[in-house]
Amino acid sequence: MRDDYDFSKGVRGKFYQPDASHNFPIYLEAEVLDYFSKRAESKGVDVNSLVNDLLKRDIELIEGVK
Repeated sequence: MRDDYDFSKGVRGKFYQPDASHNFPIYLEAEVLDYFSKRAESKGVDVNSLVNDLLKRDIELIEGVK
């Protein structure tokens, strides 16, 4: 690394995108992933869709109890 860096020609926010979305990885335990993979395959959907649908239903249940 250099001792000094020249940022005088830098542009603040050049790559900032306010509407950008971020996908965060979620790590499932092996047996949980195996279960949902088999379930998703039997339903003909991908694992992401299956898990998202289940989590959305859980959120609805939690919010309904409040």
